[in-house]
Amino acid sequence: MRTAVFKSYKNGYFTFWFENGEELVFEEVHPRVLKQYDLKNDKSYVDKSFRITFVEDFEDDDEDFVIYRVESLKPL
Repeated sequence: MRTAVFKSYKNGYFTFWFENGEELVFEEVHPRVLKQYDLKNDKSYVDKSFRITFVEDFEDDDEDFVIYRVESLKPL
């Protein structure tokens, strides 16, 4: 788990900024997480800090194409 701030949801992508200054864009969020936190529509989550767990999926065994998926979020 890492600490990150939710910055935006635009055009199907979820953007988080991490404590080390890194920005990651997630294409997928586990449906359970979206049911708990409506990141797509609820603007009150913007600029909120979370403990985030995510995985990297390699698309069709192509190590050059990575999809990041949020597995869990816990507000701080």
